Amino acid sequence: MADETIGIVGAGIVGLATAREIARRRPGSRVVVFDKEPEVARHQTGHNSGVVHAGIYYAPGSLKADLCVRGVPLLREYCQDRGIPYREIGKLVVAVREDELGRMDNLYERARNNHVPDLRRISREEIREIEPHAGGIAALHSPRTAITDYPAVAREFAKDVEDSGGEVRLGFDVTSLTRLPGGVEVGSGEERVRVDQLVLCAGLQSDSVSRLAEDGTEPRIVPFRGEYKLLKPERTNLVNGLIYPVPDPRYPFLGVHFTPRVDGSVEVGPNAVLALAREGYRRSRISPRDLLGLAAYPGTWRMAARHWRTGLREYRGSLSTAAFMKDAGLYVPGVGPEDVVRGGAGVRAQALDRDGTLVDDFRIHRAGRVTAVRNAPSPAATASMAIAEHIADVVLDDAYPDWALR
Repeated sequence: MADETIGIVGAGIVGLATAREIARRRPGSRVVVFDKEPEVARHQTGHNSGVVHAGIYYAPGSLKADLCVRGVPLLREYCQDRGIPYREIGKLVVAVREDELGRMDNLYERARNNHVPDLRRISREEIREIEPHAGGIAALHSPRTAITDYPAVAREFAKDVEDSGGEVRLGFDVTSLTRLPGGVEVGSGEERVRVDQLVLCAGLQSDSVSRLAEDGTEPRIVPFRGEYKLLKPERTNLVNGLIYPVPDPRYPFLGVHFTPRVDGSVEVGPNAVLALAREGYRRSRISPRDLLGLAAYPGTWRMAARHWRTGLREYRGSLSTAAFMKDAGLYVPGVGPEDVVRGGAGVRAQALDRDGTLVDDFRIHRAGRVTAVRNAPSPAATASMAIAEHIADVVLDDAYPDWALR
């Protein structure tokens, strides 16, 4: 419909990619992005590691796998077209113990099923050829894994939306969502904007915003802060590309790893500690409201009962640089506490089910004229343009059934 208005809540990379895709497909429609912050990409996108994942980790047939693999070439082409840095520096997924080799082999088969390009198993000697300072007894090498600047990508997406006649409404804190016949009213204080369709891409606030739209209370968002160290400039030459551990399949976190950035710095991390506020980038940031919400949710306590040992280990690394770097030193043995300084931190919006299960896959739900992205952790930035295609297919097809989204 040429005169329809489609609203997007959230000016992170997924929300902006979705707005751009809808504006591209429906040039006669009006697309409006709403965000409470004064600039785009303020939260998860702006604290992203910058890695363009190749699709190694994700269960074949999952949304994560399908959309990550589809999203990589879209993102690569977009970055090349817009002059945004996109560097295929490669990744090693390194086994440091014999008991990790089976998990590494399973990961290799998973990646093959996901059609990860040019992936191969390599020996201890081949590791040293690629990363002379790395440890490990065997590894998977993904030469096409890349790094980019996701905030720059998000800013370009926002420009595309505006150039197409759409609008990015910053400083618009969504406080109410009211379903109306044939549409939804988006409110911020006394201001009201009516839209025909609404897509919720609210990240750390996704469950709260979904509740405003009467889209249910689950899954709930649990904020995990990921803290980084930075290699001192004179030590960045110890790392050529990305160096990752073999992940534990019980957790949706990849463990402490080495990540070169497009600015030439090298991050070490992150850990994963429960944040005391949804936007708790600093340890001192505490939100009583967020804490009460976590305490009142049964899934929080079930998660804690299941994973408390891991939680204690992560907090130990948060409080002690020596403990933090002990894990990192398994992968680059020459690196210690004296080689790093405190880096930045990000907060991951991790969805949690009532039974205490950490939701691993993307979770997107449609109810009438509202489509809600309820869980979009990594590799959401990598897959952002493919996620946008997926959502646009649904939003722009009135015959598409609600249950068709996962």
